[in-house]
Amino acid sequence: MHIQPFKVEEWMNEYEKYCKYDLGNTTVNTLTLEKLFEICEVDKQYFLNKLCVNSLGYGYVKGNPDFKKGISKLYKNVSQDEIITTIGTAGANHLVFYSLVEPEDEVISVLPTYQQLYSIPESFGANVKYLHLKPENNFLPDLEELNNLVSENTKLICLNNPNNPTGALMDEIFLKKIVEIAKKSDAYILCDEVYRGLNQEDIETPSIVGLYEKGISTSGMSKTFSLAGLRLGWTVSKDKSFLKKAFSHREYNMISCSVSDETVAALALENASKIVERNKKTIRENLKILDSWVKNEKLVRYVKPQAGTTALVFYDADISSKDLCDKLAKKCGVFLTPGFCFELEYCFRIGYCKDKEQLKKGLEKISSLLHSITAHPV
Repeated sequence: MHIQPFKVEEWMNEYEKYCKYDLGNTTVNTLTLEKLFEICEVDKQYFLNKLCVNSLGYGYVKGNPDFKKGISKLYKNVSQDEIITTIGTAGANHLVFYSLVEPEDEVISVLPTYQQLYSIPESFGANVKYLHLKPENNFLPDLEELNNLVSENTKLICLNNPNNPTGALMDEIFLKKIVEIAKKSDAYILCDEVYRGLNQEDIETPSIVGLYEKGISTSGMSKTFSLAGLRLGWTVSKDKSFLKKAFSHREYNMISCSVSDETVAALALENASKIVERNKKTIRENLKILDSWVKNEKLVRYVKPQAGTTALVFYDADISSKDLCDKLAKKCGVFLTPGFCFELEYCFRIGYCKDKEQLKKGLEKISSLLHSITAHPV
């Protein structure tokens, strides 16, 4: 089976080593166990003693009930039986495609987005159609275009809300319009919601699961909860046929998640609101810094993100995104993700979810290099 190289992951694996100013990663300041215990106001020694006596067998094959209880509270009217735990959100997305997509099936995916959402179904032999997100539409799907793309053969529509890399956010009214289009062909909707909850405004982002009986949500502990190292995710759906297929396929490639990781994740989700508030404070303060830079830097422009931890910044300089980000990394120590990783050019993805001072200095380095390039074209 042939699959396209995973551009964003390959880039990050190669260029993270040059990172002095981290504007490339997308997880809000990663938590340590020490910091997690502090946020959760838990007795560290008591928790660790309990963890140490856990048997390191397969544990709960269907997922730790305390962990799944925490997940269920992130949704409206979702039971534990409607949740399947996975190895990260990446594992959740893969499980959906592995369970649903057959050769010649028609799949529609937004673009730009996380490459899994189109390259995996393509590798399974699906006919993948692209719904291009455009800045003139604030990187929201063009509903008329989506309506034209959907046919009687459409099996699955892939969304990402909030969107990575643009930070665009679809509200409930907008999502319901997409649901009505999906119903025409009785298509499933997969919505990668790994950044859900990290909004710039205090509004609730509904999950696709609560809006459509064939809606499938994927998410995990990495972005919203700053615990990527736990490698835990989940898929949620109310469609019993899908759940049965997904659990059957899951048996072949993972059996169960880590006993220790699920125990820690359960603790985190008991205190989900505290972690989310911490992370919203970080991204809101940092977006002000990024927004001010964009407004004052004549060589860049963007659509201001509404949610998530990333923005897609376009620049006016005659240099490819790959070459620009290569120079920024190797000469300036600035870690970014080039637009070509998202099938775009003359832009880069910036993560504004880490240290404020690193962000400010990194932005200064970007400005300096862009002005140098425009003054002395390469």
